[in-house]
Amino acid sequence: MTAPEVTSARTGERLKPSRFSLKDLLGEATAGVLARPARAILTALGTVLGVAALVSTMGLAKTAGNQIVTRFDELSATDVKVTPNRGTLPFDSENRLTRLNGVRAAGTVTEVDVKGALTSSVPLNDPLGINELPITVQALSPGAFGAVRASLRTGRFFDASQDDLQVAVLGPGAATDLRVNRVDQQPAIFIGDQTFVVIGILKDVERRSELLDAILIPNGVAKALYGTAGASSVQIDTDVGAARLIGRQAPIALAPNNPKRLAVEVPPQNEVVKTQVEGDVNALFLLLGGVSLLIGALGIANVTLVSVLERVGEIGLRRAVGAARRHIAAQFLLESTMLGFFGGLIGTTLAVITIVAVAKAKSWVPVLDPWLPLAAPFAGALIGLVSGVYPSWRPASVEPIAALRSGL
Repeated sequence: MTAPEVTSARTGERLKPSRFSLKDLLGEATAGVLARPARAILTALGTVLGVAALVSTMGLAKTAGNQIVTRFDELSATDVKVTPNRGTLPFDSENRLTRLNGVRAAGTVTEVDVKGALTSSVPLNDPLGINELPITVQALSPGAFGAVRASLRTGRFFDASQDDLQVAVLGPGAATDLRVNRVDQQPAIFIGDQTFVVIGILKDVERRSELLDAILIPNGVAKALYGTAGASSVQIDTDVGAARLIGRQAPIALAPNNPKRLAVEVPPQNEVVKTQVEGDVNALFLLLGGVSLLIGALGIANVTLVSVLERVGEIGLRRAVGAARRHIAAQFLLESTMLGFFGGLIGTTLAVITIVAVAKAKSWVPVLDPWLPLAAPFAGALIGLVSGVYPSWRPASVEPIAALRSGL
């Protein structure tokens, strides 16, 4: 940098212009940053936190959005349900459907008419009916547990060999109502006068939430005890991408003579929904990261301004020996930009570590746009540049004599 030539007002002599090269500027800015390490760390800390928050929130948003979309695909896009428009479905629907290519699991689910019988967990009925409850009873084929993606809290599911045995699996709601919390001693429940041995208690189901509050019994028992003629619905879990094909083939497999009497529910095309979900998640986390970055920028401006006030004497001395206003402004502006850049670099590193750590803890696949960690340090530098505009302009506008007096 070269200042224009000036003439001394006292002697009339032409003074040499003030020279301040880029090398000098970098040297002075670096020296100013390193002269007070504690202050430099505090100044950069705002950028570190702001950039780390922005990058980590955007990365976690991308990772969580990808997980949500994947989960949305994996659960919703593999769900097929078949119900009859009239009549019932055969109890062997499971066997017919599992032969189709693309079916992971299939099973029948039928609400059983128990003729108003109440359920209790003790053999003696209370005269007031306090211990008897009207709990829904559902008849399932063994494959239905896989089709609804049920998980167990304790015990086991019933299988095909127990189709004629009076065994039951309780949903967590029914288990709570009946005060059954373990199955190792083969607890019994009573549906009216019929005794059922509890062999398992569900933890959760991903489909057919009505099963959570029900008593689940085998199809054979429902047919023998309550006259259940057939299944009221079939739940199918398919491979990803096979749902629509299974939706066309299932009616033919279940009712080859009249497939049109069956209604099939297949997942809709969900590309638009997926995009909206991912966009909403990204927008939310981007907003949070932007707020964090704004807080970091205000921190840089505040600490830089305090730094200027601490160096008033130095500024006056520089002005007195010939430094122009632009030289002072450029030095402080470069200092804040350098601190912003290195703060952004450290913040990006911390953010990447955070994203990987969270993804590993959740067993997710970490996802981060490749341009983000490359651009974040420069974003930090930009924040430092913008945040340092006012603090750098302020000392440049101070007259040398006033700065020297203030610094003494």
